[in-house]
Amino acid sequence: MREIKKNDYFLKEGQISMQICFIKKGLFRYYINQEGEEKTFYFGHEGCFMTDYESFVPQISTLQNIQALEDSIVFIISYNDLQQFYSKVENGERFGRLALEYEIIDVVKKLKSFYKDSIKQRYESFIKNYPEVQQRIPQYHIASYVGVKPQSLSRIRKRILL
Repeated sequence: MREIKKNDYFLKEGQISMQICFIKKGLFRYYINQEGEEKTFYFGHEGCFMTDYESFVPQISTLQNIQALEDSIVFIISYNDLQQFYSKVENGERFGRLALEYEIIDVVKKLKSFYKDSIKQRYESFIKNYPEVQQRIPQYHIASYVGVKPQSLSRIRKRILL
């Protein structure tokens, strides 16, 4: 178990993701830096697994950041320990495969939404997908996740509430 304080990082750009964790308590945002602007693309909260699979699986440097939005508690397993879990625990590999399949489905849904849905639809999807944590996330992070400036998000929210 590890405590991660608000604004501290679980993973920073340029590092290799050496651990995967399960969030017991807390909230994290995944973001990338694009030309000096932070682009949020995912939120991890209680009950979620957290890592950068793109870095974790092949053990290469990450391009993303995972930052705590509030004081958090996570359970951590290292890359090497996870490999042992897969090989030594009955159904360990099946567990890993199933967890990863759900992550892939989630990523594909988000990618499709980015290309086919309007900003209003993406915001409504955010509300649906993060009902238990949306009040805990600053509006400027939500705006980044939806793909708009904070002022535009305010206008969208007003139209939805009417």
